[in-house]
Amino acid sequence: MNSLILFVCAIILAPLYTATIQKVKAFVGGRQGAPLLINYYTLIKLLRKGSVYSSSTTLLFKISPVITLAAALSALSFFPIGGAPPLFSFQGDVILVFYILGLSRFFTILAGLDTASPFQGMGTSREAYFSIFAELTLFMILILFYLVSGKLSLSGYFGKTQSILLWQAMGPPLLLVISSIYILLLSENARVPVDDPTTHLELTMIHEVMILDHSGPDLAFIELGAQLKLLFYACLIACLVFPFRLGRPWMDQIGFFIILSLVYLVVGVTESVMARFKMPKVPKFLLTSFALAFFATIVILEYTP
Repeated sequence: MNSLILFVCAIILAPLYTATIQKVKAFVGGRQGAPLLINYYTLIKLLRKGSVYSSSTTLLFKISPVITLAAALSALSFFPIGGAPPLFSFQGDVILVFYILGLSRFFTILAGLDTASPFQGMGTSREAYFSIFAELTLFMILILFYLVSGKLSLSGYFGKTQSILLWQAMGPPLLLVISSIYILLLSENARVPVDDPTTHLELTMIHEVMILDHSGPDLAFIELGAQLKLLFYACLIACLVFPFRLGRPWMDQIGFFIILSLVYLVVGVTESVMARFKMPKVPKFLLTSFALAFFATIVILEYTP
């Protein structure tokens, strides 16, 4: 029951956490910004509207938003939020989780191509190209975690005291892994400096250009799915940054959500002080995350008896 409550709380808080990024950017820019509840207002407004479909689209375009939201919910259901047992867990679930997220990307790309729009075709090609580097880094990190823990499940990495064991086994190289995952968070969730979720210029978009033709409840599902996906990657970092246990489960969970808030604040500061990279520089940025994970793996293999 505790796991279910934490899972529901995470879903409810996902839009609020994403709004904190916008609030931090507004604060750094000297503006008041939108209220923290803006994402809830937006989701409710979209759900009350109707969806409009182009005559060129097929069933793929209609089912893509549902698959996007379902994939994000599925991924989060396997995560041990706050150290509590996840709703679902088995040996090897970490591979399933990231392939589910890959399935979400696959259908988003198909939906973008289904509109027969040249701008969306441009965005989907960028998404497919950059995701190659992100997945390369991701599986390098999974290989490293498997070498250290001998497990292939999210609960085996982040449940109970497992995060502490990762620090004991890896030590300083884990800081490189955290930096690598942070770069993945920015890339996989279309954040600055890889992409700008607030831009309205089709020529510079990656993720946003793929969902231009979505509207109403379909767009609400996509937006909520994106917020949950961002929460999932933020949880990865929060569990590594806050591996300690305070003696009581409720204290651990409060500490986890506080650290989770700090992760979002860091994202907001990053977007405030950095500009979006030019497209040719994005692969180099993503390869940096791979280099960090690869170097951490080499160090662990060299100094682990």
